[in-house]
Amino acid sequence: MNNSIEKTPNYNDIFETYNRIKSFIHKTPVLSSKSINKITGAEIYFKCENFQKTGAFKFRGATNAVLQLTENQKKNGVATHSSGNHAAALALAAKIAGVKAYVVMPENAPLIKKKAVKYYGAEITFCEPTIEARESTLEKITEKTGAEFIHPYNNFNVICGQATSAFELLNDYKILDIISAPVGGGGLLSGTAISAKSLRSDIQVIAAEPKNADDAFKSFNAGYIIPSNNPKTIADGLLTSLGSLTFKIISENVDNILTVSEDSIIEAMRLIWERMKIIVEPSSAVPLAAILENKNIFKNKRVGIIISGGNVDLNNLPF
Repeated sequence: MNNSIEKTPNYNDIFETYNRIKSFIHKTPVLSSKSINKITGAEIYFKCENFQKTGAFKFRGATNAVLQLTENQKKNGVATHSSGNHAAALALAAKIAGVKAYVVMPENAPLIKKKAVKYYGAEITFCEPTIEARESTLEKITEKTGAEFIHPYNNFNVICGQATSAFELLNDYKILDIISAPVGGGGLLSGTAISAKSLRSDIQVIAAEPKNADDAFKSFNAGYIIPSNNPKTIADGLLTSLGSLTFKIISENVDNILTVSEDSIIEAMRLIWERMKIIVEPSSAVPLAAILENKNIFKNKRVGIIISGGNVDLNNLPF
């Protein structure tokens, strides 16, 4: 079950997951900004996963995946490849469960994310910044250690965990017309879409993606997976391509994917910092960037945005 890519999560899976992980995670706040509402012409509710443990929504999925391991699986530890947020989340979830964690990270991952993974006690192996290098390095580690691979997003239990953010938001704010999340590998978007469509069949799920890393947009419109080819975007959390399970869920449950420019991402990120006084990373700003670029779609609508994380290198800000 742990790395199953056959079964699609449903509402009951998400409900059970929430009850399983709620004592380990933060129930994150929902914030709004009158000035951002005025600028966009929409009523926006920001679900602030930047206040989640490890600074990102990823802790939800990693916690659920670790809690679902058998005692036998726990003996050899867990392993993953990640540029940062999933790595840190899995490292902490494993630490809490008393399980060893092995993490493969691209050598160009943000320094703050490398430090976090080390701080939470994972054993890090660095590799070339390509998906091939990440996968081949991980394979060597799992063969040597017998560790259980927890995929960053194409994993049933991870998706169920990520779904709990939208589950919280929609249970507290039943008035939303649209819910929006950024998309990279698609774990957050998949979970968000399942929660949204299960709780509110009439709600629109609109994803946002950088134009410079638009594989999900292309795949969604083509009807088959088009892998990312050398993506270059400030949104470092959105560089990965969709997986088989996330693509299937997104195809069936998402209404639209909008792409945005790098300039809009920076503008949106700055707007959140300045108007809301909270730290968000570039990936988190992508949905607001989509609203800024497509005001006609969101005008007079009540919009929930999942702010995916706040792990940003303060020595390397884009503004």
